[in-house]
Amino acid sequence: MTQSPRKSSSGRLSASFIARVGLMAALALIFSYVEAIIPYNPGIPGIKLGIANVVTVVALYKFGAKDAAAVSVIRVVLAGLLFNGLFGMLYSLAGAVLSLAGMIGLKKTGLFSVTGVSMAAGVLHNLGQLLVAAALIEDLRIFFYFPVLMFSGIAAGILVGVISALMLRALR
Repeated sequence: MTQSPRKSSSGRLSASFIARVGLMAALALIFSYVEAIIPYNPGIPGIKLGIANVVTVVALYKFGAKDAAAVSVIRVVLAGLLFNGLFGMLYSLAGAVLSLAGMIGLKKTGLFSVTGVSMAAGVLHNLGQLLVAAALIEDLRIFFYFPVLMFSGIAAGILVGVISALMLRALR
């Protein structure tokens, strides 16, 4: 019986897994901070580049779904506590969970490139945030905003995907 590299013989998380995820989560948090201080305002509420997602995409392709999920959740929680507040964290967590589930599923099919997977994740992230907003304000008319967020998710997803693909190529 082979042992998972994420678990030690005692069933605990391995030191290498903790170190790897910690380093990637720290890098993603730095990217989140950089994005928070960049004066980028396209004039449309809720639109961000999502450059921290590069780390999640690289983690998914380089190390697997568990690493990517750990990096994503740690980054969202810490960025929420540091920069976005409780509601920002709630919106980001919903988007992160939905986009990560979509990325894992699409990657498993083998039909999509890194950029295609990232593009779908950008759209799913925005959909997750709209679902939370609709639940909080109890009004489904907010989904009229989805086409705007869909196009911004596609654009940001392409950018993140291209950067991720370049990084993956460099890490080989």
